Amino acid sequence: MAKDKVIAGIDVGSSKIATLIATVTEANQINLIGVAATSSRGVKKGQIVDIEAAVNSITESVESAERMAGFSVSSAFISTGGPQIESINSHAVVAVAQAGGEIKENDVLRVNDAARAIALPASREILHVIPRTFTVDGQEGINDPIGMTGIRLETDTHIVTGSTTSMRNLAKCISMVGIDVDELIFSGIASSYSVLSDTEKELGVVLVDIGGETTDIVIFVDGAVAYSSVIPLGGRHITSDIAVGLRVSLESAEKIKQWLSRIPKAPTFPEEKEVGSKLDKKKDEEILDVKSLGISEDIQKISRKAVVESIIKPRVQEIFKFVGKEIKKSGFGAMVPSGLVITGGSSTTIGLLDQAKFVLGFPARLGKVEGFTGLTDEIDSPAFATAAGLLLYGAKSSGGSAEMSLPVLGKGLPIKAVTQKVTDLLKSFLP
Repeated sequence: MAKDKVIAGIDVGSSKIATLIATVTEANQINLIGVAATSSRGVKKGQIVDIEAAVNSITESVESAERMAGFSVSSAFISTGGPQIESINSHAVVAVAQAGGEIKENDVLRVNDAARAIALPASREILHVIPRTFTVDGQEGINDPIGMTGIRLETDTHIVTGSTTSMRNLAKCISMVGIDVDELIFSGIASSYSVLSDTEKELGVVLVDIGGETTDIVIFVDGAVAYSSVIPLGGRHITSDIAVGLRVSLESAEKIKQWLSRIPKAPTFPEEKEVGSKLDKKKDEEILDVKSLGISEDIQKISRKAVVESIIKPRVQEIFKFVGKEIKKSGFGAMVPSGLVITGGSSTTIGLLDQAKFVLGFPARLGKVEGFTGLTDEIDSPAFATAAGLLLYGAKSSGGSAEMSLPVLGKGLPIKAVTQKVTDLLKSFLP
């Protein structure tokens, strides 16, 4: 009996470092055996700003997951993001090697290589080349042309690029932890693997992953990625607004935000109670007792309605107005009947779903992580969507069944070669 394959995913975010470890059976069943999430240090807006602090945070998260799993991680799939991520759609045409003959895998590789031949500044590298659709001799909408007969093969691809400096700094941090990078994956695309259904992707859907300091947007049309981008706003901006508005620390503001997000929208009261007692209880619900949350600031009570309506709501609306601008910029706004699927650590903020529907006019739901067995209760939160997606992608690609539609690391950034160079460089400074 073949031994189960062990894979790991590390989501390096601005607010947390999440590490997941799982085993993959021959039947491609993913069993979660290690979960850890630690506070992120040295990372701002998805980019490394302090290598030593980032390495310590990643090490802490990885070691915690390793202790739970009973396995030592040697390589992992890593998420990357931030405003440095950009995307473009490219079109390419090649002649089939055997004119009028059968289209081979080599023909598909050639047309994909032709599609990636785009002009890029020296400071940017290709991260993903994702085939959207193929055309054979004018016949459009082909998902897999291998085995078909034709003369002219065309492809439309979605290309995601990133900052060379940012990606190499991330690769360096991972190598300093003692882990090889299997692949760098844009965090928005990783999240799509864990929270989107095939039906939603086929019909057309917008994934909105709201993190600590950035929000990833990925639009799927006809089952493939059609547009992706990142906006520099996230849950930490909501927390900061609460801190400024109430004159409390960021830690206290985060506690208030999380407490408010757990409050039921419409608390129900037993019908047999008198109207007066109902009003008194409702009034009590509108007042937040700060002391009960362990907040040290000298504030007795604050109005729940004032915080939600005057502080949280305007910032949430601003985030979705930026999302709306990106959807309009993409040109695919009329092709996403499935609406929005919202995920990420800040997606549970109070009133967020309602504001998404109000500002954008699309149906919206909260993304739920699916596709795992084992310690599923540990990742029963939208905050683990990216890390879970890394494992789902890794299970497909490492199992030898990677689909053509899966993102592949651009040849312009050979990560393992980069990490080896970094390791050699570090050794050169040691006595």
